[in-house]
Amino acid sequence: SAPLSPELRGKYNVRGVRVVKGDTVKVLRGDFAGEEGVVDGVDMKRCRLIVHGVMVIKADGTEVPRLIDPSNVQVTKLNLKDRLREERLGGGE
Repeated sequence: SAPLSPELRGKYNVRGVRVVKGDTVKVLRGDFAGEEGVVDGVDMKRCRLIVHGVMVIKADGTEVPRLIDPSNVQVTKLNLKDRLREERLGGGE
């Protein structure tokens, strides 16, 4: 799970939320601090996120995604295509 932005925190009255594919996150720590992108995938085995646009260049010139710990990002936009997730959050009641 990752912390929510102040706007979402006020709307849903929740500090953190489980990150899913499709959420938009802002990287807070590390080499890519300040970058914002959509979560392309979640590595459940290593508990890491794959964020669109956060890539490192290998020695042979190929780009590979940099895995990011969820505690180092802030969710700025939620993917609410899942009806159950939307119900759990409460929709800001």
